[in-house]
Amino acid sequence: MQSFRTELENPIVEQEIIELEKKIRAYREGNIVEDRFKSLRLARGIYGQRQPGVQMIRIKLPFGKITFKQLLKIADISDEYASSNIHFTTRQDIQIHFVSLDRTPELWAKLAADDMTLREACGNTVRNVTASPTAGVDPDEPFDVSPYAQTTFEYFVRNPICAEMGRKFKIAFSSSIKDTAFSYIHDFGFIPKVKTVDGQEVRGFTVMFGGGLGAQPILAHKIHDFLPENEIIPLMEATIRVFDRHGERNNRNKARFKYVVQKLGLEEVLRLVEIERKANKSKQFVFKKDKITQPEPPPVFSGIVEPLDANAYAMWSKTNVFEQKQNGFYGVYVKVPTGDISTANARLLIAGIRDHVADDMRITQDQNLLLKYVRKESLPHIYNVLHQLGYARFGFNSTLDVTTCPGTDTCNLGISNSTEMARVLEQYIEEFHTDFVYETNLKIKISGCMNSCGQHGLAHIGFHGASLKANGKVLPAAQIMMGGGTVGDGIGRVSDRITKVPTKRVTQVVDVVLNDYKLNKLENENFHDYYDRQTKDYFYRLLKPLADLTNLIDDEFVDWGRDDVYNTAIGVGECAGVVIDLVATLLFEAEEKLDLAKKMLEKGQYADSIYHAYSAFVWTAKALLLDKGINASTQVAVIDEFDVQYVQTEIFTFPTSFKERVLQINKYEPSQEFAETYLTQSTAFYVDAAARREELRAATTTV
Repeated sequence: MQSFRTELENPIVEQEIIELEKKIRAYREGNIVEDRFKSLRLARGIYGQRQPGVQMIRIKLPFGKITFKQLLKIADISDEYASSNIHFTTRQDIQIHFVSLDRTPELWAKLAADDMTLREACGNTVRNVTASPTAGVDPDEPFDVSPYAQTTFEYFVRNPICAEMGRKFKIAFSSSIKDTAFSYIHDFGFIPKVKTVDGQEVRGFTVMFGGGLGAQPILAHKIHDFLPENEIIPLMEATIRVFDRHGERNNRNKARFKYVVQKLGLEEVLRLVEIERKANKSKQFVFKKDKITQPEPPPVFSGIVEPLDANAYAMWSKTNVFEQKQNGFYGVYVKVPTGDISTANARLLIAGIRDHVADDMRITQDQNLLLKYVRKESLPHIYNVLHQLGYARFGFNSTLDVTTCPGTDTCNLGISNSTEMARVLEQYIEEFHTDFVYETNLKIKISGCMNSCGQHGLAHIGFHGASLKANGKVLPAAQIMMGGGTVGDGIGRVSDRITKVPTKRVTQVVDVVLNDYKLNKLENENFHDYYDRQTKDYFYRLLKPLADLTNLIDDEFVDWGRDDVYNTAIGVGECAGVVIDLVATLLFEAEEKLDLAKKMLEKGQYADSIYHAYSAFVWTAKALLLDKGINASTQVAVIDEFDVQYVQTEIFTFPTSFKERVLQINKYEPSQEFAETYLTQSTAFYVDAAARREELRAATTTV
């Protein structure tokens, strides 16, 4: 594997790939336990599939930005290593499937050559930083948030404060108060604002805090109407430090940051954040506005092209095309059914459009693709290219544009075939409810399970995979959700649970709801107002006949896209990473953290060195607690319990307490002197603990 290693210009990435190859080999040889290896590969974008022996690879693309060359490279990689398919996700990533674990280092190296990474695309990390796809060209934006999203990604990737948290952490930047990046369901959501102070324009953000989807959606809190731009990175850093220390690590269903806020209260969490700021690497952070610049427009097109379907082109122009803030240029949305594009079509797409659009495409949160800087003269040509590939369907971001996750196609947690359900619903609505092609305030979203990867929790009409029992058999079902969605400027709504129906009846559900809306809405009444006026109970009663299981037919025991009888083969999900609690593994990790702390100290990266030393303290203490059968669920609980079990019993001694020793981390600035002292203390603790371990275990056994 040496040939691909030496081709990379970035030594950090090269070393990461070499380490991944070593970890895979050690795992194959039985030198790394399954759970520990799982967390290692997840943090490197390698995710187990429903199908045994193969992996899903998630490619992390900050704010969905991708170039022609990058998409073509992914197409080549999918052909060579995966299934010749490219999947756009709702977090603006790309996923490829059916990859052999042993080939992932080589695959990563090829991606890295074109500035793409797998690093922290999965696992208990800061996930892909998303943003409105229109950022930079949005007529409504106060300023382009792309540089802020890119900088945030760069700041937190490989950052020790968020490398191994209790759960994932999600950040989004909307381009305007329309909030198309869904700030209200993120751990941090930012909406750009501008103030004039002493005649000068000052940039800042409305800050949304502590939201999240998942099986139990919680709306974010607005904690700042306007926070100056140079304060958002320090705020995020201090918050992530608090989350790492106080976040749940045993029960992953309660481990997201939103539950820390729920448990401790918003006021207390914000107090802890303020305390933690002293330990920050950055007290203020100056963004480089030119980090992401506008691309070169395409050359002038002088040809005359007629659209292949004039009527469809007219509708497409109204729903899938918009005028950019840059005069004379247009944005074009490519509607990609279920977010899946074959590698062959990806190549044909790039070949057909590259002389007519800028080399800066954006993956959208609804799994489509945005093309930018299109000249008006090129619109018919682009339409024809898309028409020939099957991507010119009108109705972008309308009721006809259904969002979905992969469901049972590949996901371990999938309960139903959400992708085929989405295809069926789109076709049904286009055929029977074409008037909804212009309705952008009524969105349908589908997830294969309750975890909201398809965003059903914020849908006007949502479905998630479920099951029902009838006549002694299990049948595929859909939980109906209604009333969710974006209001704007940080305000959003979580969908209500209405009822469950057999999955083959979802077309009837949509039919009933859309017809009722058309018949009973007031003039100019949007769906949210209509839903509130009618109430949740109204829709329960309206849809109750479709939940009746006394009149089932044989086909309703078969899921969409399947020929065989339904079987709820649910695996173990990996979205949240894993809980690591083996004593030997923890001690080994503590030793690794100390080694990293030394390296960071030598490089003058004092804040990073201090955090690695802090992690070594915690991992070592947790290992010794596990020797006594005590599995503390948060880092702060580990620290407190160690004092009770080992310091108060005088097995270990400190000038005051273990807690005071460890939590020096937020009492001192990250200076060289403190970094050296703290590392010395952490190393001494680890050496003492490792030396005593067998003695302590023997004593515990005797007791």
